[in-house]
Amino acid sequence: MKAMIIEKYGKSPLLMADIPTPSVGDYDVLAEIHAASINPIDFKVRDGKTRMLLKYDMPLVLGNDFSGIVTKVGNKVTKFKIGDAIYGRPRKNRIGTFAEYISIHEDDIALKPQNLSFEEAASIPLVGLTSYQALHDILKLSAGQKVLIQAGSGGVGTFAIQLAKAMGVYVATTTSDAGANLVKSLGADQIINYKTEQFDKVLQNYDGVFDTIGGETLEKAFKIVKPGGQIVSVSGLPNARFGVEYGSGFIKTSLFRLVTRKLTKLEKQYNVKYSFLFMKPSGRQLEIISQLIEAGKIKPVIDQIFSFEEAQKAMEYSESGRAKGKIILKIK
Repeated sequence: MKAMIIEKYGKSPLLMADIPTPSVGDYDVLAEIHAASINPIDFKVRDGKTRMLLKYDMPLVLGNDFSGIVTKVGNKVTKFKIGDAIYGRPRKNRIGTFAEYISIHEDDIALKPQNLSFEEAASIPLVGLTSYQALHDILKLSAGQKVLIQAGSGGVGTFAIQLAKAMGVYVATTTSDAGANLVKSLGADQIINYKTEQFDKVLQNYDGVFDTIGGETLEKAFKIVKPGGQIVSVSGLPNARFGVEYGSGFIKTSLFRLVTRKLTKLEKQYNVKYSFLFMKPSGRQLEIISQLIEAGKIKPVIDQIFSFEEAQKAMEYSESGRAKGKIILKIK
C-alpha cells in the first residue's frame, strides 16, 4: 500500500512510500482509508517533541484519525462487518492514517455519522474525543455553567464550542477578527479578540477553562476561574494526576517536578484544579458524538481539503496556524 512516512525525526518532508498492508489481529478491523485529517500532534510527533511519552520505530507513518470502509475483520470482532463505513482515532502506538489502509482495534472506531461525507467524518475523531473528554469527563460541565475555550476558530475549538453549547454551557472564546464570525455562528456567547483584548482582564468567575495554547496563556487562565473550578489543557505540561493515571515514569523525575512547580503553585494560590489531557481513543464516545452530529447539534468545520499527494503541503498549512477548522487529506 502507499503511505506517507518519515524516516527520522525532524523537519524533513513527508515521503510517499510503498509499505506492506498491516496485519489484522483477532480484535482488529482492516480499514480502507478514504480520508484523514491533519492535527498538531502530527508535526509534534514528526519533530520528536513527543518522544518523552511516545516512542516510535522508523520509518513511521503519520496520521491520527480517519474515515473509511471495513475490508477485513479479525476472528473475534463482533461490532463491525465488511463494508461498514467507520471513523476513528487509533491508539497512540498504532498511528498511521496517512496511508491507504490501517489495522485498528474495534473498540477504537464507530460507524460513520450517516449525514457526513468521508472527508467531513475524518475531521471529527481526534478533536471530538479531545473536546468530549475535556468538557465532559474532566471539567464535568453542566447546563448553566461557564467555560472559556481558547482558540475557538481552530480545529479543537470549533468542535468544543459546539459540544459545550449542546451541553447547555455558556461559552467564551478567544480568536482574531478573521475568526469572529465563525465562532459566533457556532454559538459562542462572548468573543474576545486576543490581538486587542486580554482575556484575563475581561473574564471572571468561570467554572472551567479548556486550554489549547499552553505557556503564559495557560498561567493567566488561573485568574479567571472561581475557587474550586478547573482548568484542563492539551498544550500545557503533564502533572502528577496524569502520571498516576498513565503510570508515566517521566513525572517521577526531579526535572519534571521543577518545570511543573509554577503550575502547582498556581493551583494552590487560586484553589483551582489543573489537569493535563492525554486523550484516549474510544469508539463508545464516538458513538455519542455521532448521535449529536446526526441530530444536527454539531457540524464539521473544514478549512481545506488536500489530495493524498499534497500531504506535505497540508502539514505546512497546518503549521502556519492560519486554518479555521480542520485540514483534510482525501486519500480515496
